[in-house]
Amino acid sequence: MKSNINEKIKKRYNRISGIYEIMDRMIKEQWRQDLLSQVSGKVLEAGIGTGANLAYYPADIISLTGVDFSKGMLKHADAKLENADFNYPVKLTEADIQELPFPDNTFDSIVSTCVFCSVPDPVQGLKELRRVCKPNGHVYMLEHMRSKNIVAGLAMDLLNPITVRLWGANINRETLDNIKLAGLKMEENEQLMGTIVRKLVLTPYKK
Repeated sequence: MKSNINEKIKKRYNRISGIYEIMDRMIKEQWRQDLLSQVSGKVLEAGIGTGANLAYYPADIISLTGVDFSKGMLKHADAKLENADFNYPVKLTEADIQELPFPDNTFDSIVSTCVFCSVPDPVQGLKELRRVCKPNGHVYMLEHMRSKNIVAGLAMDLLNPITVRLWGANINRETLDNIKLAGLKMEENEQLMGTIVRKLVLTPYKK
């Protein structure tokens, strides 16, 4: 059942990959810059999509690994790499965030921008980020989620079946709750657009 859901979402994102960046304009350039200015060391971008963040990474990181489960999205990210000159190695890999192909404690920084709306099992995906993050590392997120406003939240609940059917994105995820369930600790929680879009900085909180 899980694989069937994954395949449906892959097909949807492959289908919209050519116009995804138009849809992705809800993320302001300044938000990307502020988030990515904080990353360092070995970096993983989970759900790199079409590579919209590539232009904003600091020049002094050690390496960048980008994963996405959509071949269509990765094709557009690859095209951006062909026309860019980075000071560090960049590797793109087709992979599922729910089953990352990396050892424990691999990355210093993990980036995710508006990804966990479409991960079929968001808690499992967040647990995987926690697993591959070094104990002193950080997870940096821009994420949209269900509004804390009662009316707006109910409206998002009503619209959610439509957005899921169109491109596999859930607009009413309770992401803050999912983060706690995954064992991640919140260091920063900045509201960017009401309570819907937030900048989050997390630690793996490993004992």
